[in-house]
Amino acid sequence: MSISEWINKSLPDVVNRIEQDIIESFHIDTDEGLNISGRNTIFELLDNMLSVLFPGAFSKEKITASELNFYLANILRSTGVGLAKQIKDIFLYHCGTHTCENCDCGSRGEQIAIHLIESLPSIRKTLMTDIQAGLKGDPASYSKEAIVLSYPYLEAVATYRIANLLYKQDVPIIPRIMSERAHSRTGIDINPGATIGSYFFIDHGTGVVIGETCTIGNNVKIYQGVTLGALSPFDKSGEPLKGKKRHPDIEDDVIIYANATILGGNTVVGKGAIIGGNTWITKSVPPGAKVLESRGNRIIN
Repeated sequence: MSISEWINKSLPDVVNRIEQDIIESFHIDTDEGLNISGRNTIFELLDNMLSVLFPGAFSKEKITASELNFYLANILRSTGVGLAKQIKDIFLYHCGTHTCENCDCGSRGEQIAIHLIESLPSIRKTLMTDIQAGLKGDPASYSKEAIVLSYPYLEAVATYRIANLLYKQDVPIIPRIMSERAHSRTGIDINPGATIGSYFFIDHGTGVVIGETCTIGNNVKIYQGVTLGALSPFDKSGEPLKGKKRHPDIEDDVIIYANATILGGNTVVGKGAIIGGNTWITKSVPPGAKVLESRGNRIIN
């Protein structure tokens, strides 16, 4: 049978079976605000916010100092309106009634969008500490411009700081769409639910994973391939540990070298500790300690 004959005779049956399964099992409807056009709109809104935070690096055109105020105002007007609509659509989809005749999905979306836009100045101030950490922590970095234009960690962390604000406002799906876009572009996977302090630096970055319930203090530096993960994603009965503490706590002034794996919701890496490369950590590490081998968290002080 030729491809032309197959298209005429057999393809309709394949189409019908796929259509039936989509309708019966799972379908992202174009009216749900969760389709690919909605996702791409979120990408555009994220790009707008990144361009507001660092116009010279993320804007699509050159912005001079005399044009800056107009540019920022213009971008933020459209971003605020677009973001409010996307959040509203997500809330509507997840609303218990799916009608929202007597709920506040629309106003919630608007207030969260306003809160995020108003938070961008403080997010930028925190990101400037992250840039300073990169300048201090990497001898190969010679300028802020180099970090903003070429270091992948800054885009990943900037995206995280935007997504984290939405996550803390209980916005579904959108924060994860943002963080996974950063993951695909930078190789750095930061769950939007993580808590990360200021002066945070990821050197190189490829393969870094930071889990949802992880907390990271101030002035922490980690290298490529580091995993801050869950010891097990399931409880003793085999149920997923959703909504529970699963990932480690990293206190201030910690350095974690390449390919170290630190697991578990009860694991705490104390202030000023140094974790060696290729280590496997499932027990807490005292403040100021140096862990150089995985066996029993061998500590060298």
